[in-house]
Amino acid sequence: MHSSESLEAELERLQRRPGADSAPPVLCEFAVDVSGDPTHYVNRLRSVLSAAVTLGATADFEEESLPVDDVPDWFVAISSGDEGRAPDFAKNGRNAYRDRVDQPWELQNWLYRFDPDEDSRGWEWWDITAAGPSRVHVWVDSWGESFFGCQELRWAAYTAGALRVEGPTVRRSEAWVTEAAEGAFDAS
Repeated sequence: MHSSESLEAELERLQRRPGADSAPPVLCEFAVDVSGDPTHYVNRLRSVLSAAVTLGATADFEEESLPVDDVPDWFVAISSGDEGRAPDFAKNGRNAYRDRVDQPWELQNWLYRFDPDEDSRGWEWWDITAAGPSRVHVWVDSWGESFFGCQELRWAAYTAGALRVEGPTVRRSEAWVTEAAEGAFDAS
């Protein structure tokens, strides 16, 4: 499902906004409510997903465990149960995730979802846009599907500091193009 070329393109989109003409006909949108500065939230979410997608393109998934050197410390802490080292935004996000889903993700299990041969991750990162003073829209390519495996995305979204994550909602790509022109975040 995820080829080396698609992982490279996904990583590129995590680092730089894709061009409007490159969008598929439809994308899926997740509406994410955050507390604090949305720019900090966006940077945290991009950092953890960039590390995971990079592992997807480079790691040997036949190994018993994957390297975590490039995974942000806050994510390692919250996904390893090391609550003492986890910042408040990650703890609050974990608790919000638990309110909606049974169990939080264990770090290695979460990372293995980015194995390119794993078919349970039914999405690729597309973009993130501002949708209000404390709301962002996370856009993913789900190949037109409205129902797809995305719990690893929800976990990342919550632990990066989301208060609530709604979706996915299938939208015509023009909705993303309009929001990207109005409410963009610079990748950093």
